[in-house]
Amino acid sequence: MDLPPGVVYISRELPLTLLPSALTYVFLTRLLPLLSGLELPLSARVGAAIIAHPIGIVISYIFREIRYARDAASRGAVHIPAVPSKKWGGLSLIEEMRRSVYPADFLLDWMEVYGNTVVAKVLGDYAIFTTEPEYIKAILATDFDSWWKGPDAHLVGKSLLGSGVFNTDDVMWKFHRTMSRPFFSRERISDFDLFDRHSNDALTQLGQRLSEGHAVDIQDLVSRFTLDSATEFLFGKSVDSISAGLPYPYPSSSSHSNSNFNSTHPSNTYVKAFVQAQLLTTKRVAYSSKWPLYEFWRDRVKPMRRVCDDYVGGILEEAVERKRAGTGHGMTPKGGEEEEQQETFLSHLVEATEDKEVIMDSIFNILVAGRDTTAATLTFAVYMLAEHPDMADRLRKEVLEVVGSARMPTYDDVRGMKFLRAFINETLRLYPPVPFDSRTSKTATVWPALKPGDKPLYVTPNSRVRYCVFLMHRRKDLWGPDALEFDPDRFLDDRVRKYLTPNPFIFLPFNAGPRICLGQQFAYNEASFFLIRLLQKFASFTLAPDAQPESTRPPESWKHAKGTQATEKIMLERHLTMFAKGGLWVRMKAVATEQE
Repeated sequence: MDLPPGVVYISRELPLTLLPSALTYVFLTRLLPLLSGLELPLSARVGAAIIAHPIGIVISYIFREIRYARDAASRGAVHIPAVPSKKWGGLSLIEEMRRSVYPADFLLDWMEVYGNTVVAKVLGDYAIFTTEPEYIKAILATDFDSWWKGPDAHLVGKSLLGSGVFNTDDVMWKFHRTMSRPFFSRERISDFDLFDRHSNDALTQLGQRLSEGHAVDIQDLVSRFTLDSATEFLFGKSVDSISAGLPYPYPSSSSHSNSNFNSTHPSNTYVKAFVQAQLLTTKRVAYSSKWPLYEFWRDRVKPMRRVCDDYVGGILEEAVERKRAGTGHGMTPKGGEEEEQQETFLSHLVEATEDKEVIMDSIFNILVAGRDTTAATLTFAVYMLAEHPDMADRLRKEVLEVVGSARMPTYDDVRGMKFLRAFINETLRLYPPVPFDSRTSKTATVWPALKPGDKPLYVTPNSRVRYCVFLMHRRKDLWGPDALEFDPDRFLDDRVRKYLTPNPFIFLPFNAGPRICLGQQFAYNEASFFLIRLLQKFASFTLAPDAQPESTRPPESWKHAKGTQATEKIMLERHLTMFAKGGLWVRMKAVATEQE
C-alpha cells in the first residue's frame, strides 16, 4: 500500500527540518552548562528549540540570497525582476495562478509591469516565467545540457506520466526517444488509409447527428478520431472509441435522452479519467515541490492513471503473450480477413523490455501527444472556420481544386496545399496545444541582455523556468501590430521574411532542439487529412452557443478583458494541453459530393 504523499514528503524533509531544533536543544542542555555553568529552565530550552527552525530558515534564505547576489555580480548580471507577493511565502501569487480563467492571464498582468521575464518566489522556490524567444532558444537548443526536467518536475508529474518520455531526463529519456523515433518515419506517418478509415467513421456520425437537427461537439468528435487513429498506429489495433456514439447538446429537448450515446463505454470512462488526471496534475504545478502538502492524505492522480492503464492493459497483455509464444507482431482484422500486421510501436517496446510499468508509461505518454495535441489543433481549427467564414470558403476552394469533392487526399496533395498549411500554422500560433512548458536549471547560468544598456539576467540554480508559448505567439513586437488577429496569410506573405525567418524560435508549437516533438509531421498530416475530408463534405460552419453548457460560456466581464480574451466565444482551459471548456459545439451544412 502506498503511503500518503504528505507523509512521504514530511518523512523525507523531517530530518533536515528538525536538525536546527535538535542541535539547539542539545547545545542548551549539554554544552552550555559545561561551557558557562548556566542551566536554562526546560521551558526556555524547548522554546529556543522551537524557534530555531524558522530562524534557521530565515538565516539560510538570507545567506542564499547573498550568495546568489555575489555570484550574479561576479558575472556582470542582475537578478530577474521579482513579482511581489501580498502574502508571506508567495501565497498571493499561488492564488493568482489558481484563479486564472484564461491561459496565462495572470502572467500577462505580471509582464505588463515587470517585463517579459519575471520570477515568482513561492514557498522558497524560484519560479521563473519567460516569453523571450532568445532565452527559450537557450533552454531548448543552444544551452540544452544546462537544463533538464529535474527531480521536482519529475515528482510533480510522476503519478500521471510515470517515467515516460515527457517526464524523464538523461538515460531514460534517451531510451524512450530511441524507441519512438523509428515509428515516425515518412512511410509510417503517411499511412493515409489509417486516417481515412477513422475519419470516415467520425464524419459519418457527424452527418447523422446534424441530420437530426442537433449541434455537434466537434472537440469530442476529433478526440475520438485522434484516439482511434493513435491506438491503431501505435498498437496495430484501434480502441474504436467512436463506437460509443456522440453526446447530445446541453440541454436537449429530444426524447432520446442520449440513448445513442453510451456514457459507460470503456472509451468514455478512459477519457474522463485521462482528462481529470491531467487537470489534477496541473493544479500541482503552482505548489511546485510542496505539492504533497496539497494532496496530503491521498494521491488524487494515481486512481485516474490506473483507470487509463486498465483501458489499454488488455492490448499490452496480448502483445506480451504473442512475444512469449513467438507468434510475431500480431494480426489485425481488415475487411473481414486477418492479415499480417507490420511491427507496431507496442510490439517494438515488448521486444525491448517486458517491464510492464516502463511499457505502460511509454504508451501513456505517447497517447497524450497522439490524442490531445492533434485534437486540440483540429478543435481550434474548426473554431476558426466558424469565426472566419471567408477563410473557410477559401480553404474549401483549395481543397476542391487540389483534391476534388470525394477523392482521398495523398501525401503529395497535402504538401501542395499552401493555404491549408498556413491555416493550420495560424491556428497553432494563436491556440498552441501546449501553452506552457518548463525546464529546470542544473546550475546557475546567465541569459544575455536583449537591449543596449541592459544587463544580463542571472538564473539561479535548480530553478524551474516556465516558458509561455501562448503569450510569445501573440507578442506584437515579435509578430507585428496584427499579432492578435487570425490571419493565415502571415505564413505566406512578406511577414514570413520580416518576422519568422530571422527569428524562427518565435513559433514553437512543437517545441525545438533535441526534445522537439517526434510526431510533428504525423500531427500535420493527420490534421490536414481530417480537415480536407471535413471540407469535402461540409460547409457553412457556425458556432452553436445555445448548445454550449451555460457554465462554459464566456461571462459578460470578459468583454472588458485584455487581448483576445475580450473577443473569445468559448472558454479556454488547459491541463497538459489546451482545450475548449464544455466542448466546441457547432453546426454546419452537408454538401453534395461527386464520386470520382
